[in-house]
Amino acid sequence: MTGRIAAGLLILAAGCATIAVIVLGGRGDEPATRDAAPAAVAEVTKQDLADTTTATGIVGYGRERPLAAAAPGTVTALPAVGSTVRRGGVLFKVDQVPTVLLYGKVPAYRTLRSGVRGADVRQLAENLRELGYRGFTVDDVFSKEIAQAVRKWQKDLGVKQTGMVEFGRVVFQPDAIRVNDQTSGPGTLVRPGSPLLTVTGTEHLVTVRLDETEYRLAKIGATATVKTPAGEPVQGKVATAQFVVNSDQGGTTTKVELTVAIGAVGYDRAAVDVTLVSEVREGVLTVPVAALLALSEGGYGVELADGRIVPVRTGLFAGGRVEVSGQGLTAGLKVGMPT
Repeated sequence: MTGRIAAGLLILAAGCATIAVIVLGGRGDEPATRDAAPAAVAEVTKQDLADTTTATGIVGYGRERPLAAAAPGTVTALPAVGSTVRRGGVLFKVDQVPTVLLYGKVPAYRTLRSGVRGADVRQLAENLRELGYRGFTVDDVFSKEIAQAVRKWQKDLGVKQTGMVEFGRVVFQPDAIRVNDQTSGPGTLVRPGSPLLTVTGTEHLVTVRLDETEYRLAKIGATATVKTPAGEPVQGKVATAQFVVNSDQGGTTTKVELTVAIGAVGYDRAAVDVTLVSEVREGVLTVPVAALLALSEGGYGVELADGRIVPVRTGLFAGGRVEVSGQGLTAGLKVGMPT
């Protein structure tokens, strides 16, 4: 990764300007001097420097994911496309038996009954408590008290009161979901595994794909500015980041896919400009990248207005400027520029 970062900085520097090479050397710490002062100059400035990239993104709700039937039968009810289903809500009905949304990270994979143990049991107990049922301990054990709470819940749902949660009667999702599409319709005869719905999260997200070389921008929580179709800026944060590999007849390409959370907005599936910030340096001295001289002994320097060459340490490259520090450098000094 270190090698990639170094390569990225070299590419960035090369893309901003050509760095002149000068063969000069001084005695000890004494700056080298040219015979003539530079013909053109620029000013050393003290400012905030930000590494930013602007790319096109698409407003939506993030990646779609399918929901399937776990039991055979006839589809008798589905939620409307675009509707939101929250904890305790009915996702669909097969043979008029509801499948209910509960929150949790562990997918439903078995029948939950007295005596079983596991993280899925704890998830069930947490959901029952959040739905207002009491009289049990929230832990990994399906106790008789939890079974009693399940019976009360089943009575409220209007289904058979078995005291156990049969596989397929609940779906665990991390949070509330938005119905993106119906992949079956009422009256359809389904088998276990038959797709019924595609769903997404409920929060508006902007999906952006960047070149692999820009992976430095893939920082969860980093700030981003989204320019709406109306031209208004909306602040957001990077919510997810992952590498995506695409294969076609032209070969394989790798992209960095980011989603930026922007909250509720009044549009969907619109193309927007997204400005991403990977790093910010506050109150640093900067010069134009073109002012850097590659010294024969290694490193970089800048030429002062009187012809002296001052070695500098470089930091962030951004927006055609570079962060610098060196002996005697202060804001307002003039440095040479190539002509």
